[in-house]
Amino acid sequence: MFFVLFAFNIIFGKKSTLSDEELVEEIVHSQNSRLVEVLYERYADKVYRRCISFVKEASIAEDLTHDIFIKVYLNLGGFKQKSKFSTWLYSITYNFCVDYVRKKQKDNVVDMEDKEGEIAGRDIDTADDLDHIALDRLTELLEQLKPEDKLILLMKYRDDMSIKDIQIAFDISESAVKMRIKRAKEKLKSLYCEMYEEIPL
Repeated sequence: MFFVLFAFNIIFGKKSTLSDEELVEEIVHSQNSRLVEVLYERYADKVYRRCISFVKEASIAEDLTHDIFIKVYLNLGGFKQKSKFSTWLYSITYNFCVDYVRKKQKDNVVDMEDKEGEIAGRDIDTADDLDHIALDRLTELLEQLKPEDKLILLMKYRDDMSIKDIQIAFDISESAVKMRIKRAKEKLKSLYCEMYEEIPL
């Protein structure tokens, strides 16, 4: 038994030194589902934190995280390495969460971002024209946006995803990404005026 565990640790220890992309190739080639555990160890916490930003309950976020990794495993063959694995994974995560929220909205149960949660522990970029909005107000405003608008703002400002990464994630043009961000920000500013009766600086 000891020898088996020792051998297991040696094998998976070596696999854990592979890059994400190399590991995906190995999983697709070998069809060894246990290797997904290495990816899970690397990204489960990050995926969970993205899920909790869309839902209020930890148990739901845990279920979503589990379901997302099942979906990732089933679709690894579709990862063409046009982007980093993390970008591809977060794209699946966000879309999965948005679909979940939309379904809950149809059932008249809206699960949005936990007000006690943080946006990556920091404010919006200071160079951006939203930086004057306090974090607590920004969190409240994000809860009022449509899931797709909230999604693209979180990708851009919380996760620091580049326009190129967002473009790949959505499979749309660079100009379309910029337009979606611009429109989402305009909606957020409009909500700001309505909710706080102030004009953003």
